[in-house]
Amino acid sequence: MSSHHIVKDNQEPALIIANGAACSDELLGQLLEWSPVVVALDGAIDRLLAKRIKVNVVLGDFDSITQTLIAENQTDLNFVSAPDQNKTDLEKAFDYLIANGHPAVNVVWATGRRADHAFCNLSLLAPYRESLKITVYDDYSRVILLPRNFEKWYPKNTVLSLVPLGLVNGIRTVNLLYPLNNESLTLGYRNGNSNAAADDGIVKIEHESGDLLLMECWD
Repeated sequence: MSSHHIVKDNQEPALIIANGAACSDELLGQLLEWSPVVVALDGAIDRLLAKRIKVNVVLGDFDSITQTLIAENQTDLNFVSAPDQNKTDLEKAFDYLIANGHPAVNVVWATGRRADHAFCNLSLLAPYRESLKITVYDDYSRVILLPRNFEKWYPKNTVLSLVPLGLVNGIRTVNLLYPLNNESLTLGYRNGNSNAAADDGIVKIEHESGDLLLMECWD
């Protein structure tokens, strides 16, 4: 796979490649094309080297691969040692991007494989609400943490799941097949799975408190 283009001044989101299930080469290629910085978690680097994918930063505790082996395959790499066991490698990658002035990031290979990793990875969108705009992609969905007021145009029947991280209050929607009118969702008790755009047009979602994930889903 070809290397990504050079993009200056952080005009586009950075890209983190985690260590979950791989997405399609097509999706990965689209995200790589305009990413100014590509950060690979060290657990995924062997698979990336096999695909001949160029990355800028390798981050982790390097317990799964040595810097020498990586350097033999690619030069001009920045190795960021992150041995802190109180944070996951994905959290450390978010912290690295924030420290280096990146306002937004796309994340792939963060779902699939181990269920605990996938669940925790998605829950990390909440604590970074104010510091980093995070979008998680896989071959079947795009996941974001909703701002308090959200509007976007969707084709009719686009599957839109609302997943609360804990308790979310005061949810109001416009142009959803199953509308919510000042209602609450609670993880594990009442979720908003498999809702959909009722018609072609703007979907509006508001919530007063809590952290609410939007999953745009397709099969």
